[in-house]
Order: sequence, then C-alpha cells, then structure tokens
Amino acid sequence: MSQVELVGISKSYDKQKSVLNEIDLSIEEGEFFVLVGPSGSGKSTLLRMIAGLEEITGGTLKINSNVVNHLPPKDRNLSMVFQNYALYPHLSVEQNILFGLNAKKVDKKEQRKRLVETAQMMGLDELLKRKPKELSGGQRQRVALARSVVSEAPLCLMDEPLSNLDAKLRAHMRVEIRRLQKRLGLTMVYVTHDQVEAMTMGDRIMVLNDGKIQQVGKPITLYNEPANLFVASFIGSPKMNLGKAVYKPDLRQLMIEEKLAIDVDSTYLDILSIHKNLTIGIRAEHIFPCVDEKQTHQLEVVNVEHLGNETSIAFDIGLELWTAKWPGQWDINVGDSVPVHITMENFCFFDTKTGELIRSANVGRKQEVAAI
Repeated sequence: MSQVELVGISKSYDKQKSVLNEIDLSIEEGEFFVLVGPSGSGKSTLLRMIAGLEEITGGTLKINSNVVNHLPPKDRNLSMVFQNYALYPHLSVEQNILFGLNAKKVDKKEQRKRLVETAQMMGLDELLKRKPKELSGGQRQRVALARSVVSEAPLCLMDEPLSNLDAKLRAHMRVEIRRLQKRLGLTMVYVTHDQVEAMTMGDRIMVLNDGKIQQVGKPITLYNEPANLFVASFIGSPKMNLGKAVYKPDLRQLMIEEKLAIDVDSTYLDILSIHKNLTIGIRAEHIFPCVDEKQTHQLEVVNVEHLGNETSIAFDIGLELWTAKWPGQWDINVGDSVPVHITMENFCFFDTKTGELIRSANVGRKQEVAAI
C-alpha cells in the first residue's frame, strides 16, 4: 500500500520559474526511499513539502490515502531529522529526545518507557544528562534520530542527516540508520546529494535534476540501465565513462572520440544504422586489464590512484577522461602504456541529442539471469 503519494506536485515562488515540475510518485509502506540529485535540484524542497514546511503550489499530496495539502506538520503523523540536527542547546539529551512527546502531552509513564527503549537502541544511556555542546557530531546525530524514533511516527523524513560527519562515521551511521529502519518497520524518505549513500541505503532511488524526475528504480537498475546521460554521469563512483561515437561502415568499426576504434559485430548493426548521433557509456570495472583476456587496445595512463584494495587508472580518450577500476594493487605509473580489453557488449548507447538511453549494456542482463 502506498503510504505517501504525490500527484502532479509542483512548486514555484512568486509565480517565477518552477522549482519542481509535475512530480508523480508513490512511496510504499516500510520502504527506504531516497531522493538524490545535485544542489538546487529540488530534493529538499520536495521533502519539506511532504513534511508540511513548504506550501504546495500545485498537485495533490496524500499520506495514508488522505489528502494532506493543507494540514500543518503536527497533524501529518511524521517525524523529521534535519541536516543541522536542530537540537536545543539549553536542554539535556533526555529533554531533547522527549521534547515532542511533552508538546503532545504524552503520559509521563509512556514517555519514560519510550525513552529507556530508544536510548538503549541508540546507545545513549550514558549521555542522557549531557547538553548538546558536550557531544560529538555522531552523538548529536544519534540524539536527533532518537527524538524521531521516540515519536513512533510511521513516516520518517531525513534531510541530508550525515553531511556534517566525517567519512568513517558517515559509513557507520549509514548502516545504523538502515538497521533501525528495518527493525522498526518505518517508511523512510531520505534526501542526499551523495550517490554512494543513495546506492547503499535505498530500496528505491529517485534522481532529480532541475525539478524534474530523471529516473526512479532500484539502485542496481539505475546503475546498469541509466535512463539518460544525466543519470549515467550522476550514479556510480566513479561516474560512467562517456564518449561521442561515430560508426565507420567501411571499416566496420565504432570510433569513439575520434581516438578509440571498437570492432562491431552484427548484433549492433541495427542500432548503428538507425541512430547516427550516439554517445556510448562504459563503467570503470568493464575496462579490463589484459591478463587472461585478449588485448583490444593499448592506452596511455594519465593518473593512478592506489587505494589498497583496488587501483584506479585514468586514460585520455580524445577530450574525455576515462577511468578504469581494477581489483588489487597494480604496479602502474603515469605515462605507462597498458594493454586493456574493451568490447561493445559492455556499452550503454545513448542518443546524444536527447540524452535518452537507447540500449543498456549486456552485463547487467547477464548478472540478472545468473541470479535467477
């Protein structure tokens, strides 16, 4: 059952350019739904509209099948965790956690019961008497989460809650938030600009850009089958390698960025004969080192990043910079010419003019079949 439903939701200020355009979306009960996009894409505005903190310019918002367009936040039965934690500095951890319950005049016995359970769950037992200034960033984050959890609201909204934390703590909190959401059966709508957070946390992801939905789907679907060039360049770390491609029928080769020639087999002739204005994309892990496979190209290295568990190697392909990602540690230096294996079956094909996906890489389909 859809817990949150948006029908033709739009937002504009002073009847000027729209911030959000005709957003149609259903979020299921118990789902971890992630809104992702660059700064200014409209994701935080959309979250605040669901919360009731921003007025809806057009369209209908339903929560549990009830239209809530004009309901104040307190009547929407939801909780929200903000980017800056929004803790009261003069109140203790305990008072911050219970603030919402006090405002709702919840029975003191019930408050105590919920506080004890939530504090144990969030590891805050020893911190209840402290003030926010005495806490680390991660501890403040847990207090903000605890305040949301103690409300027992079935719908929880989070607006970039981890952006103020360091990388190690961010990775830890991703796991904790996901575990908490599953344990409590919450429906969670989570806003982030970090596509790694989106990929690792979401049941489904919606990619926004310039106030418009670019694609909605499972993380792995967006990774393997990006709907357009924007999603291809936004989802994945590193982003998908892209390059303009021209088919040379006399040589039966696809020329990428006027530099990289790829032999074409007959299964791709239909695409190449119909679509003349192509951009191809290939993921970093699909530019293979030549160890057990036949060499197709020799590429010059322009940058190397040794990450311990893997090595990231960059190559100039015409005006584009392509990245390969190889498991393990490789003794490669800038300026080296290295043999690689690149084939068309790992290419996504896009229409250069519209940016729309024409055909996804075969690799995603093979893995899905293998999983079945």
